[in-house]
Amino acid sequence: MAEIVKRKKALSVNPLKASSTIGAALAFLGFHRSIPMLHGSQGCTAFGKVFFVRHFREPVPLQTSAMDQVSSVMGSEDNVVQGVKTLCEKSAPDMIGVPTTGLAETQGSDINMALHQFREKYPQFDAIPVIPVSTPDFTGCLESGFALALQGIIDSLVPEAGVAGTRPGRRPRQVTVVVGASLTPGDLETLKEMVEAFGLRPVVIPDLSDSLDGHLTAEEFSPLTIGGTPVSELQTLGDSVATLVVGASMNKAADLLHERTGVPDYRFDHLMGLEAVDAFVAALAEISDESVPPRLERQRAQLQDAMLDTHFMLGMSRVGIAADPDLLNAFSQMLHGMGVSTVAAVAPANARILKKLPAETVRLGDLEELEKDCVAGDAEFIISNSHAADTAHRLGLPLLRAGFPQYDLLGGYQRVWIGYQGTRATLFDLANMLMSLERGEIHPYHSIYAQKPPQEKTEESHGIAKTFEDSGLRH
Repeated sequence: MAEIVKRKKALSVNPLKASSTIGAALAFLGFHRSIPMLHGSQGCTAFGKVFFVRHFREPVPLQTSAMDQVSSVMGSEDNVVQGVKTLCEKSAPDMIGVPTTGLAETQGSDINMALHQFREKYPQFDAIPVIPVSTPDFTGCLESGFALALQGIIDSLVPEAGVAGTRPGRRPRQVTVVVGASLTPGDLETLKEMVEAFGLRPVVIPDLSDSLDGHLTAEEFSPLTIGGTPVSELQTLGDSVATLVVGASMNKAADLLHERTGVPDYRFDHLMGLEAVDAFVAALAEISDESVPPRLERQRAQLQDAMLDTHFMLGMSRVGIAADPDLLNAFSQMLHGMGVSTVAAVAPANARILKKLPAETVRLGDLEELEKDCVAGDAEFIISNSHAADTAHRLGLPLLRAGFPQYDLLGGYQRVWIGYQGTRATLFDLANMLMSLERGEIHPYHSIYAQKPPQEKTEESHGIAKTFEDSGLRH
């Protein structure tokens, strides 16, 4: 069990985390025709939008309540009321998310009271769900904000068992898939394909693979999300035969969903590594009562071969990882199975899953802690987001970019980390990194008594001749 070491300094040096507000906004972007409206200043929203656009390379619908110096002192409830009213009138979205920022929370804004005023003043918009989420920047991280938003969505839009005529197993081929913030749109695409391979129909909440996967659409511009899970699907979750939960950060949301619907669930901390993926595939086989498809069996055999190919390079190596708790746990567990020691583990916020990490200590902090621990533990490579690029450069170590944000490398949002194929690709990337350090292969040994090759003799003879020539001696 890892020891959690909390931060002791009064400031962040080279910050690691993305705020919980951004995490909540990301969760809302996984639903069709929805839009997040951050309750805070215009700068708070603009800063988050920059990171979204640079990471996904897509136009991201994001609005703000536009708090200014007056509303920050006198009260900002009117900003929320007018902002939500404007969105309803102009875009008529299927869902509006209202996560708070540090400014609104510090000011003492009561987001629930503001939305109550909105409902009383504009009853014509009662059909449009508005989900408030308390996500101040100064607590939590992207992962925790994402989880809180999903809890709010489930609490507001998923009916209790029997109320809407739902019954567990009523749709015997439908499976609810609750996913955490650590999964990329590429991961979700792979996850859905694995579920569909067993003849099941996945309802992913939230589904970023359809809304932020980088595809072009016929529409030139949309003020709302394009793609994602339809909000109406939330009414049918009580009919699913089972719920699959990926990510320990989703446990509270899964508890609430199970309480509401009574649908049995299967929980997985992550889906990286042979053991974790095997457990997921076994659950799908049990739910569907189908045998494992030959395609997945072949992918498993390919991963096993990749593990054999790369263990020469990865075994006994040392890694430093800085990421949100779920992603940190996934990489640590997967690499531990390959004989890799995690000598530096840093998370931006605390979580129960961190105690399960195969590391002596886990620090809650920033990239300064990562840099110091990598030096002390003689790390050979680093896994983190793009914020760690300067750290890796100073240490002279290769960096595998993972997590959010990735703004200095294209395609990070579409990278597949999970499943047999995702794990296989990750192992190859890491092994190639170590080979670039001339660690992976044993160089041939040349005995000092062995006869030198003719080419070396020739070069030596030329060298002697040149020496005689320089000294003025001639034959």
